[in-house]
This record gives sequence, structure tokens and C-alpha cells, in this order.
Amino acid sequence: MSTSGRWLWLAGLLLVGWLVYLLSPILSPFLVGMLLAYLGDPLVDRLERYRFSRTWAVVTVFALFSVLLLAMLLILLPMLGRQLAQLYLLAPKMLDWLQLSALPWLQAQLGLAEGFWRLDQLKLAVTQHLGSTTDVVGIVLSRATTSGLALMAWLGNLLLVPVVAFYLMRDWDLIIARLRALLPRRRESYVVTLVGECHEVLGAFIRGQLLVMLALAVVYAGGLMLIGLELGLLIGVLAGLASIVPYMGFVVGIGAALIATLFQSGLELYPLVGVLVVFTIGQLLEGMLLTPLLVGDRIGLHPVAVIFAVLAGGQLFGFVGVLLALPVAAVIMVVLRHAHELYKLSDLYAEPAATATGESSGRT
Repeated sequence: MSTSGRWLWLAGLLLVGWLVYLLSPILSPFLVGMLLAYLGDPLVDRLERYRFSRTWAVVTVFALFSVLLLAMLLILLPMLGRQLAQLYLLAPKMLDWLQLSALPWLQAQLGLAEGFWRLDQLKLAVTQHLGSTTDVVGIVLSRATTSGLALMAWLGNLLLVPVVAFYLMRDWDLIIARLRALLPRRRESYVVTLVGECHEVLGAFIRGQLLVMLALAVVYAGGLMLIGLELGLLIGVLAGLASIVPYMGFVVGIGAALIATLFQSGLELYPLVGVLVVFTIGQLLEGMLLTPLLVGDRIGLHPVAVIFAVLAGGQLFGFVGVLLALPVAAVIMVVLRHAHELYKLSDLYAEPAATATGESSGRT
């Protein structure tokens, strides 16, 4: 590629980034719809092999997604809402337990000075906030309805997601074919290879990792509720969501579960051992069954890279940046892999000819 061509590509990338930054307030429903279409396209293609028309295959997959979402809204959200309300009301008691029991014991063990832990101001702030209202839903609604226009815009974006997802899912293969037709003929095979590798990485991560997160959330929540932890469902779901980064779900989940168990049951042995058993089983299932089966070794995204990508995307572009973070990170990883291969084949990496000739004559 000539120097002018490189500058042209760089200018194009900068223009795309600038447009994403300007349009980020309205991109969220389109990106979520695109994600749903990307997740549903393999199912649609499979149904087409069974002689479904493209439209009816999309309708079937769309109905399946809708049923799953409706079941989650009707079953899971009320349970999580009750546990969030319970956690909201238990916060002052948990601070009391920390200040009067847990932290004094830790202070005595570590030999810290008297009054090292100061939670009275935090407890006062939480208590005053609780005194204003105990209705969590009321707080959310009062803040959401402070601006009727903002609420209408949020509802409009929410209703736009299924519409965008449906049409993108229906025309996905056509869009891909037309984009491929726009590629320069001399570079088509190379670009298709790059896109194929990006698709492999994204498919393994998004589809596989989402299934792993869902399975771990079920295992953690079910196990914690089985041993009688009051906040088991909430902690299990949070641990499953945090599993997007390897081992983070385990660390967050077991820490929160142990604290909640100590607050609920004290130093009783059975609940503490039960928490350890639940998270040990979850880790064994993840490492030996779920990740090898659903994700495999094709991702190549280091956990630190995942964390940095999500935080950087959120800092630069907000919620839109969080949605774009992992796809962009996967593309960058594939490009860097090919750049590394080209670098090793370049004259810059190769041993200088004069040095190689001198060493050869010296050995002679």
C-alpha cells in the first residue's frame, strides 16, 4: 500500500471514531440490536437448512428470544427486586455488624490503634437516606421521571431495539454479501481472512462466554439459595455477570457470599463450608467443562485486556463504548497478530546481512 493510501485509511478511521463519538447518544439501540442479530444469525441459518424461509426462521428465533426475555422479566426480576430491597434495608445492620463485631476482631488481630475503623459517618448517611424513603422502586421512578422527555427517549430506544434486531437478522446475509462486494478485488481474500478470524474470536467470546456466564449464575445462585443464604440469588447473578473476566466472578462472588454468610449466621461452620463448596464446584465446572466446551481456546483476549477495553470504552464513549469495547479489542488483537507476523518477515526484524556474512566467514 502506498503512503497516500495509508494516510487515506488513517483519515477514514479517525472520521469513523469522530462520528461514533458524535452519535453515541443515539447508537445504543442500534448496537444492542446488532448484537442480538449477530447472536441469532447462526440459529436462523440452521433453521434455513430445515427448509424454513429466511423470514419465518427470523420470526421463530425472534419469538424464542422474546419468550426468554419475558420469562426473565416475570420470574427473575421480581426475585432480584425483593433481594435488592432486602439488601437496601439490611445495610445499616450490616454496618453495625462490621463496626461492632467484625472490625474490632480484625483490629485486635492486627494490633491496630483504637478507633482505626470509622464507620459511624457512613452509617449515619445511609440511615438518613433510608429515612427519607424505603421504597426502592419509588426512588428509581422519581429519578427517571424528573424529565419526561428523557423518559420518553429511553422508552423509544427500548422499543427500537427489537425493530432493529429483527430487520438486521432478516437481512444479515445480504448485508454481509454487499459489504464483501465493496472490498477491493486485490485485497478481498486477505480482508476476508482477517474478518473470519475476528468473527471466530467474537463468536467464541460473545456466544460462548455469555453461555458460561449464564451457567455459572445458575450454579452459584442455586447453590447459595440451597444452603439458605438470603441474598443467594443476587450474589449468584452478580458472580455470573462478573465472570466475563476469568476468575473475577469467583473472587467477587465468594467474597460477597462469605461476608453475607458471616452476617447472617455468624461463625457457624456449615454455611461457610457450603459457600466454599458451591464456588469450588462452580470453578471446577468452568475450568473442566464449560469453558473448553462452549468457548475453547480461540479467544486470545487476555483478562487484563478485557478489563482495560471495557473501562476505556466506557470512559471514552459511555455505554456505547462499553458495547463496542470487546468487538474493537478483538479486531485490534487480530490486526496486531498479523502485524507481528509481517514484522518478523520484514528487514527491520531480520538479522543484518553484513553481520550474518561476517559470522559465516568467521566460522569458515
